[in-house]
Amino acid sequence: MKKWSLKKLYLGFDDAKFKEDLTNFDQLILEINSQSIDFNNYEKKSRKLEKYLKNQLALNDFIDKLFHFASLTRAVESTNQEANKMINLLQNKLTKLTKINTLFIKWLKNYPELDEDINNHDLLKEHKFYLKELQDKASHLLDTELEIMISKLRQTGSIAWGKLQSLLTSTLDVEYEGKVLTLSEVRNLATDKDPQIRKNAYDAEMKAYEKIEDSIAFSLNSIKGEVNTISKARGFDSPLEQALDNSRMSKETLDAMQSAVKDYYGIFRKYLQRKAKLLGHKSGLPFYDLFAPIGENDTTFTIEEANDYILKNFKTFSPRLHDLAERAFVEEWVDYTPRKGKVGGAFCANMHAIKESRVMTNFTGSFSDMITLSHELGHAYHGEVVFNETNINSDYTMPVAETASIFCETIVNNAAIKDVKSKEEKIFLLESSIQNYTQVVIDIMSRFIFEKSVFEGREETVFDASELKQLMIDAQQQTYGEGLDEKILHPYMWICKPHYYSGGLSYYNFPYTYGLLFAKGLYAKYLEDEVAFKEVYDNLLAVTGKMRVEEVAKLANIDVTKKDFWISSLELLKKDIELFLELTK
Repeated sequence: MKKWSLKKLYLGFDDAKFKEDLTNFDQLILEINSQSIDFNNYEKKSRKLEKYLKNQLALNDFIDKLFHFASLTRAVESTNQEANKMINLLQNKLTKLTKINTLFIKWLKNYPELDEDINNHDLLKEHKFYLKELQDKASHLLDTELEIMISKLRQTGSIAWGKLQSLLTSTLDVEYEGKVLTLSEVRNLATDKDPQIRKNAYDAEMKAYEKIEDSIAFSLNSIKGEVNTISKARGFDSPLEQALDNSRMSKETLDAMQSAVKDYYGIFRKYLQRKAKLLGHKSGLPFYDLFAPIGENDTTFTIEEANDYILKNFKTFSPRLHDLAERAFVEEWVDYTPRKGKVGGAFCANMHAIKESRVMTNFTGSFSDMITLSHELGHAYHGEVVFNETNINSDYTMPVAETASIFCETIVNNAAIKDVKSKEEKIFLLESSIQNYTQVVIDIMSRFIFEKSVFEGREETVFDASELKQLMIDAQQQTYGEGLDEKILHPYMWICKPHYYSGGLSYYNFPYTYGLLFAKGLYAKYLEDEVAFKEVYDNLLAVTGKMRVEEVAKLANIDVTKKDFWISSLELLKKDIELFLELTK
């Protein structure tokens, strides 16, 4: 029960079904490539366009199954060489499509009367957003041969460097009180009730990073250097501009959100100072106590208890949400507990091809672990809703990806606070929520500042590990300010967060803030009219793969380009902090 089952995909890499799909995948790649002659002219253009779309839909199904089986296997068995080799093999196979994809997009760029053909063909009309978006992206394409070269070089460039970070952090031996723990296990001790355990775990974590800091510094420098080079060649002003384009989000929206966040640094610092005082610190909160529990709550959860609590509270929102979570538990969609070789953190993988998701957590029984599980099941619910769309129209971007997860987290968090029986327990649960807000608002902003400084610095230099540590400390001081003890920060946050190690996904940070504040705004609307909201909510989630984030928000009468909306959401967080400050006077 503690591990997920991937049998719905395949029984193993030697499964006859896996081998058959791999063969069919190869054949489909050949068929797609044979269409290259079609893109020399515009004769029978709508027929050519429909053929390409149908092949893309079929290709996405194969990618969904083959890649997910290999990557999910690797996530819990990072040293599984068969999985590692299969991922590399599949990625190399996809590079064979670079030429045809580039030819197609360039052909689409100058497609005559595209709108007319879209309106006259159901399949094209269904994928209008996708086609128009591809047409817009054509201006950032390079020469066909250069696109092929970049695709191949990435296999031994950013992709390989990302794998190294994953391997080193998932297999790192952390020496703690005579035992050897995984990085995930020692980081989980940050929530322990015993202050000495928290401090010792932090010290052990810092000491362990010294063994891999230089190797991972090479990884980070190499990835950010590659992204700088390619984004500039594509005509973007910066990797941030490219990240926003990929997120279907405007700079106006990002600026409005971050401007509002900066205005609320002060209230978060007051919370951190109060927490420091409660824990007996005089110079701000040391980083090792950032996740220390405040108040009293002896409640721990077995896996079964966590599942039951989530089901009970999901049911208060809708039967559909409850039933989705129940399927996840009964049908073994969840891989719960940490172990050697399993990557840290938590994630959810939506698999459109089988209309199911898989959730990975590092569950140890704490309240925060239960909240993390509810968060990831929110991603699974998002998948459940978009599975009614085609796989092309289900490809939503990072900012809206956090909407359902944080909404579900809020449902469970609020229910837990209502269930409390004592003041101390209420303080504990309230502070747990504020801990999370602080991470998603303040810490995420520090990560954004750090990543921006690395990208800008890589234009001129290569950073060694000590310089990266200083950049991280500077970023934390800018956001946490006097809330933290400036002598005890986390200079290695760039090592343990995998979000920096992708050549195709930069600034994997601001979407979390967007998700939290957007979901809070949605939750406020839910409380205004619970019945009417549920239909709006599902409809909103369903179209996240075929709208820009600003258009999605408008479905709920929200304008995310205006600072006022973000302030209204931050005010909800401020109320929780003010209540905490009042309760802990």
